[in-house]
Amino acid sequence: VQLQASGGGLVQAGDSLRLSCAASGRISATYGMGWFRQAPGKEREFVVGVSWSRKSTHYADSVKGRFTVSRDNPKNKNMMYLQMNNLKPEDTAVYYCAVSRSGWYGSTIGNYDYWGQGTQVTVSS
Repeated sequence: VQLQASGGGLVQAGDSLRLSCAASGRISATYGMGWFRQAPGKEREFVVGVSWSRKSTHYADSVKGRFTVSRDNPKNKNMMYLQMNNLKPEDTAVYYCAVSRSGWYGSTIGNYDYWGQGTQVTVSS
């Protein structure tokens, strides 16, 4: 399984960005997926997870109401998106997408099996 995250960039506070994660390889439709982020000098933290059915999501309190996760399978590609609105300087981090073979989509980082390389999001004040 390979994950490729993209869409990061430098924006101002209040702006929006949309991150994408393309999953390839032996991806099961039952896998859970999630977004995490890591700021300089800090531990990697959970942002949001989405179930295989796309019907269930779990957001970190810090992003509720501002970020929206979605999954899609256009042309048999496994895609996950993160729409980030009203960005704040504290959202600055490298954002990673991850896949859980067990279908897990919660905040426990150890339950995710595959990780992408990350995409940098920088929000200036």
